[in-house]
Amino acid sequence: MDRLEQIKLPINAEFEVFKQLFDDALQSSNPLISEVMAYIKQRRGKMMRPILTLLMAKCFGGVKDATHHAAISLELLHTASLVHDDVVDESDQRRGRPSVNALYDNKVAVLVGDYLLATSLKHSALTGHLSLVELISSLGQNLSEGEVVQLTNISATDFSEDVYFNVIRKKTAALFAAAARAGVLSTDSSDEMAENAYLFGEMLGIAFQIKDDIFDYSTSQEIGKPTGNDMREGKLTLPALYVLNTVQDESMIQLALKIRSLEANNDEIASFIEWVKANGGIEYASQVMGQYRDKALSFISDSMPEDIRKALEKYVDFVIERKK
Repeated sequence: MDRLEQIKLPINAEFEVFKQLFDDALQSSNPLISEVMAYIKQRRGKMMRPILTLLMAKCFGGVKDATHHAAISLELLHTASLVHDDVVDESDQRRGRPSVNALYDNKVAVLVGDYLLATSLKHSALTGHLSLVELISSLGQNLSEGEVVQLTNISATDFSEDVYFNVIRKKTAALFAAAARAGVLSTDSSDEMAENAYLFGEMLGIAFQIKDDIFDYSTSQEIGKPTGNDMREGKLTLPALYVLNTVQDESMIQLALKIRSLEANNDEIASFIEWVKANGGIEYASQVMGQYRDKALSFISDSMPEDIRKALEKYVDFVIERKK
C-alpha cells in the first residue's frame, strides 16, 4: 500500500462518494464543454485538497453532505484557476500533458474556466453554510490577487522573499488552508478548531509550494515539467531569490532580470540553474520547507482520533517527500 492509500484509509468510503459526485459535477449538455470536461477528468491529480477536507471533517464530527459540496466547490475552483493560469502563463503543458488552451485554444480555455467557476459557486451554495460560501469566495479573491501580484512582480528589479511568500500564500497555501477549514466548518465545529485547521493547511501549503519550486531545478523525468519551466515563464522562486540576495553577483543579477523579462535563452537559464544549485539555493529552500513542515505538524493534536492523526502526519510527510 503506497503512502497516499495509507492517508486515505480513514476516509476510503467517503472519498469514493466524493469522486463520484465530483465526476457528476464535470458534466454539461453542451458537446464542446462536455468534451473538455472529459479531458480535464482524465488529467485529474491526486485530489490532495479534497482528501484534506474529508479528513478534517471526519476528525471533527464526520463527513456530511455539506462536506462533499465544499470539497467539490474547492476542487472546481482550483481546477478553474489552473485552466485560467495556463492561458495567462501561455503554458502548453499541465502535469506533463497538453494544457486545455494548447489542445483547444485560449477562448475555449477561458470559457471552460468560467464554467468551472460557476459550477464551483453552485456547489458552495449547496453546502447550506454561509461561512463556507464566504470561505470559497475569499479563496477565489486570493487566487486572483496572487496571480496579479506574480504577474506585476515580473517587472521588479529587486528579489524580495516577502513578495514570493505573499504570492504562494495566496496562490497555493490559501487552497490548502481553505480545504482544511472547510472540513471543520462543514461539521459546525468551533471557530477555534476551524482556525487551527486553517493554519495547519496554510503551513502545509507553503511547504508544498516550496517543494514544487525545488522540482524546477530537477532533471528527473518523473516530475512532469521540464527543468527551468518556472524561469521560462519569468518566475524566480525561493532557491534563486536566496542566492541572488546572498551572493550579490552582478552578472547573475542581470541574467535574473533577463529571465524575468522573458529574454533569456535555454542555455542562459541552464547556466543560472547551475549557479543557484552550486551556491546553496536548494539546501536553503529545503531548510525553509522543513520549518513550515514543523509548523504544520504543531497543529496536529494528540487529542485527535488516532487514525486521523496518523493520516495527517503521513499527509505532511507525503508533501515533503513526494517525487512529483
